[in-house]
Amino acid sequence: MIGANGPSLRAARAVVTGAVFFTRTLRTARAAVEKIPSTSISVLRSVESVRRWRQPHMLNQRSVGLVPTMGALHEGHLALIRAAAKENHHVVVSIYVNPAQFGIKEDLSSYPVTWESDTAALAKLDRELADDGSNFGRISAVFAPTTPEMYPSGFPGQEIDSKGSFVTITPVGEVLEGASRPTFFRGVATVCMKLFNVVQPERVYFGQKDVQQTVVIRRMTGDLMLPTEVIICPTERQADGLALSSRNVYLGPRRRNVGVTLYRALSAAEQTYKAGKLDRASILGAANEVISQTLEAQTKLSAAERALFDVDYISMADPNTMLEIDAVDPAHGAVLSGAIKMHSLTETQRGEDVGHAGGPPVRLIDNIILKPVSS
Repeated sequence: MIGANGPSLRAARAVVTGAVFFTRTLRTARAAVEKIPSTSISVLRSVESVRRWRQPHMLNQRSVGLVPTMGALHEGHLALIRAAAKENHHVVVSIYVNPAQFGIKEDLSSYPVTWESDTAALAKLDRELADDGSNFGRISAVFAPTTPEMYPSGFPGQEIDSKGSFVTITPVGEVLEGASRPTFFRGVATVCMKLFNVVQPERVYFGQKDVQQTVVIRRMTGDLMLPTEVIICPTERQADGLALSSRNVYLGPRRRNVGVTLYRALSAAEQTYKAGKLDRASILGAANEVISQTLEAQTKLSAAERALFDVDYISMADPNTMLEIDAVDPAHGAVLSGAIKMHSLTETQRGEDVGHAGGPPVRLIDNIILKPVSS
């Protein structure tokens, strides 16, 4: 017979002591979780903290929607968060400027980092969601990792021939944006795979503005059998049609007024399709005419008045592959898309607002979906 102070009792006491220590440690960890001021929104900096946050929601069968962003939040991002809150118990917003999405000569160093205004916007939106009874959930967490956290083996670099663990989706990631920016979709697919694996969301939310990105992500989740639904929300625009983008802050008023030319060109092409034209020459001809007229008008202005740009591409493509098509199948529809690069201003006026970071060259993209015609 084992006495009252025998091994079994000592082991039992050890278990109880361990359980109490674990409970206290867990409470301390929870109390130490960073929060956005005046909200219940957790700020999670590490993969471990996200997984610790996620586990009880998984066990309790509470759905999570993820909105991936690179910060510099605008109304387009907020619209995605609203959509996520209507369909999920919890919304996670990731804020991470992924260097793998930038080419060697692109604007990584000047990309706007606006943490204070971003968190203020999230706090305001969360209060709105709380007051709106039609929402299913709220903003529960912001995942804001560092690059060493996201690339534990070390960031492999931005070169085309970089060595590392990548996700590449081809051929859809090699055309259009992928042709102009060869490492872009490799960076997008890789970081999205990481985010999806960390957060394990039931649904992820993207804007239609980055149409090729949405096709790449849908292909990735389907081909790699990820248990995540990809939700695409309409492009948010300003009153004149300019698509909202974090990079719009670079433009300044003069270039911003000319930048809307891309949307006007795509809209002219859309109207040609709606008028019954299906061939590539007619549809894209309407877009190219708008661009040509704008460029001609700008070149006639003085250097202190004009805003010039180059056209990268104007495309009419299959909505599933993003490969170019010669004619629209009315039963299938198509994607009109384009990219232009706004030049820096060569001469400025006294006191002129040239945009964030001194108004560097800005790449603008946009698209319009040609919807199938019902028979």
